Amino acid sequence: MDLGLTGKVAVVTGASKGIGLATTRALTDEGVRVVAGARTTSEELTALAATGQVRPVRVDLSNPTGPADLVAAALELGRLDILVNNVGSVTPRLAGFLDVTDEQWLHSITLNLLAAVRTTRAALPAMLAAGHGTIVTISSVNAFLPDPAVIDYSAAKAALTNFAKSLSKEVGPRGIRVNTISPGPVATDLWLGADGVAATVGRASGQDPDTVAENAAADSVTGRFTQPSEIADLVLVLAGDRAGNVTGADFTIDGGLITTL
Repeated sequence: MDLGLTGKVAVVTGASKGIGLATTRALTDEGVRVVAGARTTSEELTALAATGQVRPVRVDLSNPTGPADLVAAALELGRLDILVNNVGSVTPRLAGFLDVTDEQWLHSITLNLLAAVRTTRAALPAMLAAGHGTIVTISSVNAFLPDPAVIDYSAAKAALTNFAKSLSKEVGPRGIRVNTISPGPVATDLWLGADGVAATVGRASGQDPDTVAENAAADSVTGRFTQPSEIADLVLVLAGDRAGNVTGADFTIDGGLITTL
């Protein structure tokens, strides 16, 4: 199926690993040139850059000027058609709400909300001038599944989803589509890495991290984590012309973790 992506230019944030890396790879496979923003690079991203379809840009998106610098690198290619807001971070707050500091709240809000707000603000003028563009933002099931163990992350993701929905109403009449994807647990370092959720919970509870991850996977109907490539495939559909009348929508990909309508 031709998704109508060949020749387009995309910006992907958090592109060196996980969902961002999978999305970068999937977009390039469809003929998209990708400006891949990440604080550090990776062997996988370097390999993609060697194809000539990917331009890695080292950028700290928690810095207020980082998003504009990243978008400026994309505009050097002459156009900007797709923005994938993917960068994010979560740290379990296992000691409870009273131990979550202002600094920790601000870190979560900055990386999980403001980075996307700022990158979108930088990207929109070019899209509006062209009269078309698609913005796909990676949110989380925690946007509507509040969890005290990730209280600041949940609040930031709820705001992120609300922001995207609100923006879709403003820019839709001008040819810009804005959608969100809300994954449950994904098989990335955020969950499974040495400092990921499973390891952090395991250290605090005395459990093996593999057991923590297995228990989390068991909460889904499918009994497994979502793979980054599965989210990337959904990004492709939302970014492409085949979904030309889809905007202001949120797509849950969680293996049936959310059981309510």
